[in-house]
Amino acid sequence: MLTGRELEARHEIALDNYTTMIRIESRVMGDLALNHIIPVAIRYQNILINNVKGLKAIFGESEYKKSAKNQLEMISNISNHIQTIIENAELMRVERKRINNLETAEERAKQYSDKVKPFFDVIRKSVDKLELMVDDEMWPLPKYRELLFTK
Repeated sequence: MLTGRELEARHEIALDNYTTMIRIESRVMGDLALNHIIPVAIRYQNILINNVKGLKAIFGESEYKKSAKNQLEMISNISNHIQTIIENAELMRVERKRINNLETAEERAKQYSDKVKPFFDVIRKSVDKLELMVDDEMWPLPKYRELLFTK
């Protein structure tokens, strides 16, 4: 049987472990998004931009917008997702820094759960959308559909 102090110590260790796991996941997510996903998305976006410029040169001002409609929409969508990822990764980093200075393990764990974890879904949603748009050959990670059908 554990004493009250031993139970408190185990609880604090569990809270610290939880906080550490979320902190690590947050850092890895930010690193992957900013250093692997964003550069590839920008590279693909530049390919689309060059395609649109080529269509404009071939078709002229009047007809190129019709011919490049889908590419222009993709360029805009990629920009929006890139912006969402960058902004939320930075906000998540700022929250982590603030939370790490809190006094108790319980406060840190609660704040990581309430303030940091929600960024995971926002960033993940934009990365998932980019995964569907960016060329398979360029994408730096296995895509979900590839993982699902791998034996």
